[in-house]
Amino acid sequence: MGGSVSTPAAPAVRAEAAMAAPPQGCPMHQEAQAVKGSTADSPPSDCPMHHSQPVKVSPPSECPMHRAEAGPVHQDQAYEFVECPMKAAAGVKSDIDPANMMPPPNQMRAPDQPFDLPVTREESRIPRHGTAKNWVYPSEQMFWNAMLRKGWRWRDDDLNPQDMTNIIKIHNQNNEQAWQEILKWEAMHARECPCGPSLKRFGGKAKEYSPRARFRSLMGYELPFDRHDWIVDRCGKEVRYVIDYYDGDVNKDNYQFSILDVRPAFDSLGAVWDRMKVAWWRWTS
Repeated sequence: MGGSVSTPAAPAVRAEAAMAAPPQGCPMHQEAQAVKGSTADSPPSDCPMHHSQPVKVSPPSECPMHRAEAGPVHQDQAYEFVECPMKAAAGVKSDIDPANMMPPPNQMRAPDQPFDLPVTREESRIPRHGTAKNWVYPSEQMFWNAMLRKGWRWRDDDLNPQDMTNIIKIHNQNNEQAWQEILKWEAMHARECPCGPSLKRFGGKAKEYSPRARFRSLMGYELPFDRHDWIVDRCGKEVRYVIDYYDGDVNKDNYQFSILDVRPAFDSLGAVWDRMKVAWWRWTS
């Protein structure tokens, strides 16, 4: 799970926490769009979508967990590294994992690697479909190996261990921020899915620009530096979300970096209706 770094100046989507209950009299939290440096309109004061704490969606005691195929094998193994970083995943023989389009976990030091990197992994707050556990982020060593696999190479004078630590923190914060934005949309469906949504699978599409991103480019804005498609399970119903990542200033306190544009894809009547309701709310607010 992650993003990359570039420097486009693009419309901003503020990543604010929201309540997980369905709105009362307010169709949806505004997907605030503003050119970098300007201020987005705020929703009316009686709109319950704003909340000071991150949304925590967990199944009520009477609600069964989502029943589906198990998550990626390496995500189960990730808990070994959360609790005991000395264990390695050298025995994994599978190739690209269709759930996250990533290679099997590689915690081994790369040849000619200039310094050691931690192999511990941080657990996210994003529910993983088909299990009571959450998704687990890659370690710094795994991230390094993944970059090498994609063709990246380093110079001795341009990278140090602290850089990798910062990269991981920014990467993890990007994903937490994206999930909070998805929960704002999913709040409209809390009655039909009281157990709350879970993330089923995802994948990066950095060079497959969304129609919205291309349209903005025609208007003079730069293209996003990354794109992800996240498939969310809404109590048995798959919903695809498109996430465009735009460059922003790094917040040194929480490592928030990207400005996200998160919305359901136009691939179902329900998603079209949700987008229409949000557009109407923005127009009338």
